[in-house]
Amino acid sequence: MAVAKNKAQQSAAAQRPSDPADDKKAKDQSAAPVADLAKSEELAAYRDMLLIRRFEEKAGQMYGMGLIGGFCHLYIGQEAVVVGMQMALKKGDAIITGYRDHGHMLAAGMDAKGVMAELTGRAHGYSKGKGGSMHMFSAEKGFFGGHGIVAAQVPLGTGLAFASKYRGQDTVSLTYFGDGAANQGQVYESFNMAKLWSLPAIYIIENNQYAMGTSLKRASATIDLYHRGAAHGIPGQQVDGMDVRAVKAAADQATKWCREGNGPIILEMMTYRYRGHSMSDPAKYRTREEVEKVRSEHDPI
Repeated sequence: MAVAKNKAQQSAAAQRPSDPADDKKAKDQSAAPVADLAKSEELAAYRDMLLIRRFEEKAGQMYGMGLIGGFCHLYIGQEAVVVGMQMALKKGDAIITGYRDHGHMLAAGMDAKGVMAELTGRAHGYSKGKGGSMHMFSAEKGFFGGHGIVAAQVPLGTGLAFASKYRGQDTVSLTYFGDGAANQGQVYESFNMAKLWSLPAIYIIENNQYAMGTSLKRASATIDLYHRGAAHGIPGQQVDGMDVRAVKAAADQATKWCREGNGPIILEMMTYRYRGHSMSDPAKYRTREEVEKVRSEHDPI
């Protein structure tokens, strides 16, 4: 009888429908496109990522020497996200992000010397030495900050998308924010407005697994953040944010979607930061082995 009961359980398990979320996730991962980059594009992406990496390493060193004051959040490990997205943009597109912003500035084409000048409080910095790490802007490059308040850039990025549509421009707005900011209420107010008015807004969630020192699994009831727009009818996609080619492919699709007038879209970039949340964070909430495993197996450069 035990054998018969076991067979019945196995049969029932085989007939039981699988979880649609699991099926969708497996399908998304298996079918994820990768851009076929020309050699010149690969070299350009490599140079841009390496520039960001070396810039951030030097910024960290100078912070330790007391030459940079205030807050300083490094982008080391996440370089492929912003470089891959930037490759799909054209002149007139807008970019806005939070406080981990040095990489976004450099990818947008802002001068590394001007960014470093701002970090060190010099008058020829992008905000005349008065903004520091989190508050730099360049209208010429379409970069609208650099914002120190968690998720404050999301409604502003939505406003940039509104401006594009209001003016009848064929441009898009890229709004970057982290997995921690994904739980802020103003994010969902922005999602609702963007969908209601069918705005050309691309929301990029840079999921580096930790909101300051808290693991995403401990802070969010749902950890597949690309589904966060489902209540508003906004499509989403999860992307390997450690592969610049995968990011470029997702960026091509998202910009095409928005330029064709289909409204907003969400891209969840699965990435990882090697340093602490900021220069003052010893990152004791994770093991050294965890960081080294990502460095050795999934480094974007």
